Amino acid sequence: MTAVEQLASEVGLQQACRALGVPRASLYRARRQAAAGGLPPPASSPLALSAEERQQVLAVLHNDRFINASPSQVYATLLDEGTYLCSERTMYRILQSEGELRERRNQLRHPQYQKPELLAVRPNEVWSWDITKLLGPAKWTYYYLYVILDVFSRYVVGWMLAEREAATLAQQFIGETLEKQQIGKDQLVLHADRGSSMTSKPVALLLADLGVTKSHNRPHTSNDNPYSEAQFKTLKYHPEFPGRFESLQQARAFCCQFFTWYNTEHRHSALGLLTPQTVHLEQSSEVLSRRAAVLDLAFQAHPERFKGRKPILKAPPKEVWINPPKEDNHSQEELP
Repeated sequence: MTAVEQLASEVGLQQACRALGVPRASLYRARRQAAAGGLPPPASSPLALSAEERQQVLAVLHNDRFINASPSQVYATLLDEGTYLCSERTMYRILQSEGELRERRNQLRHPQYQKPELLAVRPNEVWSWDITKLLGPAKWTYYYLYVILDVFSRYVVGWMLAEREAATLAQQFIGETLEKQQIGKDQLVLHADRGSSMTSKPVALLLADLGVTKSHNRPHTSNDNPYSEAQFKTLKYHPEFPGRFESLQQARAFCCQFFTWYNTEHRHSALGLLTPQTVHLEQSSEVLSRRAAVLDLAFQAHPERFKGRKPILKAPPKEVWINPPKEDNHSQEELP
């Protein structure tokens, strides 16, 4: 308030309060307090607990019996035993005045999971894998489809169909896929959710032995593994996907046909309408060159149909992220 008083002597009280953002009522209140030597302490309510009663309530709340119990639990327990010290709300007020208004119960503390941020700029840098259920011939019967997907090219590098989900099957499946794709040490990051097979000890030991870095979703965060989820949707929304499979052989026959089509014929919208195999084998430039030649001929033949502008050719992204890092607005503003 001293600054307001000094400025008010030069430009006036109203202008000084407006310039410094101080309400005039606050300034008048400060002047009254200074004139009266400070406001007297507020009178305590006649209904308030005495100092001895407050200490008694605190002693009960600090007792080993109730140290991990909430005030509501303490209040109800004492009532059942025929004791009333104060209301539940008063217990909360006493704890707040002592700086103890916090979680009192002894609960499990979950670790802070870091958001995975994975970047792929070429094939066989980041893989994503997951397991989905396919309905069997009878109710409550399922077939389990294991799929490993290359994040950069969306190419299915391996799949397996089994009658059960097990860590040993996942270990065998991942090992065979890594060997088939000739993945070297410290080359690959394998990302998955936190299912029992994904976080199992056999799989972790296998990846450690082969020099593969493992990565996992945060708990209950399905969009940390978006590429596997999207691939499963493409599978289950395929026109020929049946509601149920009559046998394991039928399911395998369908998956064999589907994944062949998906890798070699499916024009993926996120890949500039190239097939996953084309991007995985790094043949994108050749296919794009042929497409550009076709579009140039079409433009030269009928430029009016393109309104005089050459058509823009879609191309696959040069980098693919799982959870790209947020851009720093301050650092961007500093750039020229």
